[in-house]
Amino acid sequence: MSTAIDCIVPGARITRDYAEALLKDIPPAQFARIPKGVHTNHPAWVYGHLSVYPDRVLQFIGRPELAKPRADFDPLFENKTQPKDDPGQSIYPPMAEITGHYFDRTDAVIDALCSTPDSALDQPNPIEQMADRFPTVGAMTNFMLGAHSMMHLGQISTWRRVMGLGPCM
Repeated sequence: MSTAIDCIVPGARITRDYAEALLKDIPPAQFARIPKGVHTNHPAWVYGHLSVYPDRVLQFIGRPELAKPRADFDPLFENKTQPKDDPGQSIYPPMAEITGHYFDRTDAVIDALCSTPDSALDQPNPIEQMADRFPTVGAMTNFMLGAHSMMHLGQISTWRRVMGLGPCM
């Protein structure tokens, strides 16, 4: 049994497919809008934020040559950044660019995990401030591609309803 293929990849694929389903019916002009009266993360920030982490996971699992980080995404989407309402579509890159980067990077890390040996996942988590909760690279990878992503994708599910788009499924 391979930890990556049997335990991490199936959930990561379901999460990736859910991320794709959530985009249904979102007009590009609304992609970076914060609903009136409800300060929530909008899809531009969520997909941008989630697109930052697969390249870090690729580093952790020993596949740095596959990483394609975008330095321009870090100031907009890194941890602790706050989404800004962008009615003029001038703060964030276009919807297709953000989502394209998210899917490209997510697919790259899922594909890489399919050939990642368990020995790479058994290594200590290099993120010291998270090592107490996720002691190994495998635990951190599972969190990043599963719970972390689903937590933020759930925000889009709520955002869709507030914006009058309804459920995606």
